Amino acid sequence: MTWGGSTAAWAVEPLEFADTVTVEAIMQRLGALQDIADAPGNGGNRAAGSPGYEASGQYVESVLAEAGYATSRQVFDVATQTIASQSVSIGGETLTPEQAIPMTYTPGTPSITFDAILPTVITGCTADDWAGTDATDRIAVVSRGVCSFTEKSLAAAAAGAPALIVYNSEPGPLNGTFGEVTDGTVPTFGIEADRGAALVASIGQAPVSISVALEQSVETVSTFNVIAETSTGNPDNVVMLGSHLDSVPEGPGINDNGSGSATLLEVAVQLAQQGELNNKVRFAWWGAEELGLVGSTHYVDDLAVNDPDELERIATYLNFDMVGSPNYIIGTYDADESSVPADVEIPEGSVETEDVFENYFASIGQPFVGTSFDGRSDYQAFIDNGIPASGLFTGADDVKTAEEVALFGGIAGETHDQNYHQAGDDLANINQEALGIMSRAIAFATASLANDTVLINGVAAPSPGTAVPVAPAPGDPASAAAPKPALAATGSSDAVALVGASSLALLIGVTMIGLRARRRYASTAPKS
Repeated sequence: MTWGGSTAAWAVEPLEFADTVTVEAIMQRLGALQDIADAPGNGGNRAAGSPGYEASGQYVESVLAEAGYATSRQVFDVATQTIASQSVSIGGETLTPEQAIPMTYTPGTPSITFDAILPTVITGCTADDWAGTDATDRIAVVSRGVCSFTEKSLAAAAAGAPALIVYNSEPGPLNGTFGEVTDGTVPTFGIEADRGAALVASIGQAPVSISVALEQSVETVSTFNVIAETSTGNPDNVVMLGSHLDSVPEGPGINDNGSGSATLLEVAVQLAQQGELNNKVRFAWWGAEELGLVGSTHYVDDLAVNDPDELERIATYLNFDMVGSPNYIIGTYDADESSVPADVEIPEGSVETEDVFENYFASIGQPFVGTSFDGRSDYQAFIDNGIPASGLFTGADDVKTAEEVALFGGIAGETHDQNYHQAGDDLANINQEALGIMSRAIAFATASLANDTVLINGVAAPSPGTAVPVAPAPGDPASAAAPKPALAATGSSDAVALVGASSLALLIGVTMIGLRARRRYASTAPKS
């Protein structure tokens, strides 16, 4: 039977499917990734281009093959950086490598010591921000925000600075990347917000001496994405889900991002047992995310250049990066910016994609918060090319607030993942309660969108012998006369939604009818 011949509008019942994706099965898959990192010769990690990453890819491929999927590898080259030694001291205080973190792809430097200097505009993004300030033989200090770290480094270099310190704009360490090796940048380190604020205050009172040294090397390695998709479902309406498979070199990366990868793998295995689907579902395990979202960007850019029609067939993209953080939050990427400004172009349909998660959480009485939809993970290339996106996140290096503790428990004043990008991100770092909440939500959203994306892009589930209504685009004359949803979307205007509901009928109404109708007719232009 081909797509379109289904005798029911719903091919998969979302709540029943969510029951098939269990924490126990996901933990077994995480155990396999831990074993890979621990294997002799793998150095305790699964970093891009490493033996541990190759073994991780083989594991995912073998599980998918057993479940009946045909997998493909998308191979690409990426630059990897090795830090041999580093030293940073500020005002006579020597900082640890966890307190002063070199930007990925920053150039190195022999030991240098100069006084600190601030730009005219503290974010230091452009020549205008440095107007009237000569940074020659001074080490620049700027705030995170407004522009990329690469732009900050280039602007500091143009002003004469031989090195740059960037302090965080929010609590927690600053672990940044240039995305690629860039000529003209200077050695650049990230420090915490509190330390940066104290440094800025000190510079305003008296000269502050900063010393930096960095020995590093860069080499090009080959790595890959793993791609698989369901054999059934409308090939012109693809629901895509992705998680990055690589870890940082410092550790096994079981939460970041074994948790997303293992959950996605179990969802794929269980979905293969559901029979024919309405929409095709495509899964991706991205390589080299930790080096600057390289794998996902390569995938999208390749489609944009070589097969733009295939890119347009992707109805929406769901990203899952860290879904088992020990001091967790339950976070949805805040596409509607009701809680957190995004600072990116948000494609039409992203709000409706977010609503699938938010309405599910609301309907079961699960608190959630909006988290920054700022292009920090593998959805960036998709939204840059006008593809709707959303996803889930349990937190990384942000510090947990008292308000979050009231909602989710845990410890205020500590980061959501105290082992983020460290050797301690192992199997014991997974919070199984968080993993259970998020894995059910991921499974539910997968089944829901495999059935129907009508309120994201106007493509409804097939109904033999019946004309399928298409949601009118906002602004169309027909939209004013269109019937209103039976239940409005909850959204997250106060960053938390708590709506109790136990009946399946209400759940279906909230999730599949109550989404805000909006149709994507044209792509959003990429960011400049």
